[in-house]
Amino acid sequence: MKSSAKKIELASVDDLFSTEEGRQDAKLEKIQEIPLSELHPFRNHPFKVKDDEAMMETADSIKQYGVLVPAIARPDPEGGYELVAGHRRHRASELAEKEIMPVIVRDLDDDAATIIMVDSNLQRESLLPSERAFAYKMKLEAMKRQAGRPSKENCSQVGNDFGKKSSEVLAEQVGQSKNQIFRYIRLTELIPELMDMVDEKKIALNPAYELSFLKKDEQVDLLDAMDSEQATPSLSQAQRLKKYSQEGHLTLDMMRVIMGEEKKSDLDRVTFTSDTLRKYFPKSYTPQRMQETIIKLLEAWQKKRQRDQER
Repeated sequence: MKSSAKKIELASVDDLFSTEEGRQDAKLEKIQEIPLSELHPFRNHPFKVKDDEAMMETADSIKQYGVLVPAIARPDPEGGYELVAGHRRHRASELAEKEIMPVIVRDLDDDAATIIMVDSNLQRESLLPSERAFAYKMKLEAMKRQAGRPSKENCSQVGNDFGKKSSEVLAEQVGQSKNQIFRYIRLTELIPELMDMVDEKKIALNPAYELSFLKKDEQVDLLDAMDSEQATPSLSQAQRLKKYSQEGHLTLDMMRVIMGEEKKSDLDRVTFTSDTLRKYFPKSYTPQRMQETIIKLLEAWQKKRQRDQER
């Protein structure tokens, strides 16, 4: 893999466009070496660029072979260029202590740039719920504007694409149902603190969807209630919070009462620590053997109860 990557990187720009189709594209777009300092992030870019292990591996690769795939940018009226695709490559180039990177510069309007920016990132294997939510929202709004319909209409048509709605086209493109697209977009109504908890898997997606219908000040109060009760909402709790909010009856005290409830999963669980049980068993017993013995004793106790009831 490394040798082939190196071979591609060492090829000249002319070699990369050796086919007739490539030569035609090269006439329209040229790869330029642009200083990193002149490349700015896309406005309201929803994807997080982290200095994690994957980023360090990319930086090591760029340090050795350079940037293999050019970024895409558009001229910035205020100077320099706005990155459309290639934010991670840009950061990795900085970490690799590079000064320039290859870029294809295109004249793109806001909607075309937004769609390219989203599409170039949606292919990543692992996306946070917040990234997916804002990406779907941005792309759907851009698709609606391109179709010539007001962005407030959820049922805008996509040009002459057999009368398909923008949301239907997007659903097909990303492999999600239209309903799931809108459920993700609804998450953008969460305050940042709650959205972070969804990304951190402290709040599941279904409860998060229900919580997104709470007013912003109610969401802030919910943070207080969760902190005081040291609990996060289950789906049924989130649904009740939404219901009381819509009825105008949701208060901080009510939130604390709901969050203070024992969840069904807690009520159905009986937990013993090894320390609690250890005194009843020989030291040589493993936890597995302790469990098997407890089950046998319970079975014997159940049979005795049944016999006593039949007398």
